[in-house]
Amino acid sequence: MKYIILVPDGMADRPLKELDGKTPLEVSKIPNMTYFAQHGRVGMAQTIPQGCKPGSDVANLSLLGYDPREFYTGRAPLEAANMGIELKEGEVAFRCNLITEFDGKMADYSAGHISNEEAAVLIELLNEKIGSDNVRFYPGVSYRHICVIKTKRGLEELSAKCVPPHDILGKPVQSYFPSGEGADVIREIMLKAKTIMQNHEVNIIRLDLKENPANMIWLWGQGITPDLQSFAEKNGVQGSIISAVDLIKGIGKVIGLDVIDVPGATGYFDTDYDAKGRYAVESLDKKDFVFVHVEAPDEAGHEGKIKAKIQAIENFDYHIAGQVRKYCEKNPDTRVLVVPDHATPISVRTHTMDPVPFILYGKNVIADEILTYSESVAELSSFKVEEGHKLVDVLIGKE
Repeated sequence: MKYIILVPDGMADRPLKELDGKTPLEVSKIPNMTYFAQHGRVGMAQTIPQGCKPGSDVANLSLLGYDPREFYTGRAPLEAANMGIELKEGEVAFRCNLITEFDGKMADYSAGHISNEEAAVLIELLNEKIGSDNVRFYPGVSYRHICVIKTKRGLEELSAKCVPPHDILGKPVQSYFPSGEGADVIREIMLKAKTIMQNHEVNIIRLDLKENPANMIWLWGQGITPDLQSFAEKNGVQGSIISAVDLIKGIGKVIGLDVIDVPGATGYFDTDYDAKGRYAVESLDKKDFVFVHVEAPDEAGHEGKIKAKIQAIENFDYHIAGQVRKYCEKNPDTRVLVVPDHATPISVRTHTMDPVPFILYGKNVIADEILTYSESVAELSSFKVEEGHKLVDVLIGKE
């Protein structure tokens, strides 16, 4: 048997007046996901447990079969793992966004989706000016980077509440600075970085080009490396993971999945959907499981771009679900799970606790009466998975 999980990040949404009370998924042309729905089962799953924040870290741990209430230790250490950063005693990893602060407000959580090359220059600058034995910056992709802070007692001294920057777009940054244990240390680094970055040549050029400058950093998502049983030991299946995002790759590395780097995968609207689909089905020549994650619908949700979200959903369906459908036609001993990790509704522009619609399709899956795929039809289904980390068991046939 082959097993495939397709994850259109943040695809689930809420009805929009601009779409006559429909969601982006409901108005999108999705013939391949519709085919899976017509020949499989449509259901609803709660991927974010009560008491957990609705982040991609929590949600994707759930989708891979790990209960976040038991195993979640922070977002940043998962991203750090993919970057080859080994956290030592007393070290705490923070996600370090390059952001645009304007008039005291969070204007852009991604600094205009700054290029890797520009970002690397700024991260190197921060290491030169702020870096020490206790503070170190590591370059990642676009606006997503890592800062490691070392103290005597590690996370005990750095357990401050840190708000994700994409949750406070348009709001005063000072109102959402870290608060609690270690907040002073974290704030000091952020404010020093702002002084160093705001007049740098990279940002002067970006302003000249009418692009959002990376004039500040935002530290959040701190934690230490989790101790997780490997996916193979847990499920008896060797597999791979495909994503453009360090967070998802990092989860894959921690649980022993092969991380496949796909040329042209960007984590944004311009990602190479076709290449992701192609690499996914090709990986099944050697492995029996693949997890395919696409960030674009989530980015559109955060940016409040309805057309971009619809386009991302349609691209996902055509290039990725379409190639998987063709693979299944040639390889009937296959089971597919299509499921957003969480909802990122256009109306609120951030992640929510909403349950998400999913499709289970493939060998030994008896089709139900549902013939389409959307949030509203999934709500009517009797197929409910209240604990998202059990979806993998459903896919593999343990439940």
